[in-house]
Amino acid sequence: MEHGIVYTNRAVKDLSKLSPEVRARIRETLRRYAGAPLKYGTKMVDPVLGTYRFRIGDYRVIFDIEGNDLVILRVGHRRDIYRR
Repeated sequence: MEHGIVYTNRAVKDLSKLSPEVRARIRETLRRYAGAPLKYGTKMVDPVLGTYRFRIGDYRVIFDIEGNDLVILRVGHRRDIYRR
């Protein structure tokens, strides 16, 4: 079942800070992962930021699943994404 992709305002802001090439790669990968998000996603150990995460190269996408939607909460480089 294909899930819809919903970006929060914070995720849109995170994506706007990335280079166009990285942004395109992340969006393309998210479209591919939307068919089976739990197959590609990993449950977060500390769910303060979100419930699941995708690994896309050196970048992490933190997301929740709400009904039939993937809600993208944060997008960032692995060295920065988990800092509060």
